[in-house]
Amino acid sequence: MTTTKDKGTRNRERHQVLKAMLEERRNQIHSKLKTLRETLPAEASVVTDTEEQSVNDFVRDVELALIEMTSETLGQIDQALQRLEDGTYGAKAVPFATLCRACQEALESRHAADRERSPEGIALEAVLSSEGAATRRIR
Repeated sequence: MTTTKDKGTRNRERHQVLKAMLEERRNQIHSKLKTLRETLPAEASVVTDTEEQSVNDFVRDVELALIEMTSETLGQIDQALQRLEDGTYGAKAVPFATLCRACQEALESRHAADRERSPEGIALEAVLSSEGAATRRIR
């Protein structure tokens, strides 16, 4: 039989483990962001032709996108740490998830339905209609 004290101890242990995981991931992301920011200006050099400039612009755009995505992940981790402190923390599998599993699945279903209704979706008959294959939508 599990006592309230045992549950409380397990919850505190879980809280400590999750907090340590999140803080470790946050530190990794801080290091990655620092490296990305340090290398970005160093690559800006004098370019002599338009092809080289195009490549440099592309690389810079990719690096800026990486910085933005990494910063967003960092923000999600900070929010997860706050929820952990507030006692409203979610799943261990994806600690910075903002929705519970059921809500995330519902959201994804709505997005899938929206894609099916989108004007760029094209209906195609299944190749083997005699075998009962359903109509599919593709992009």
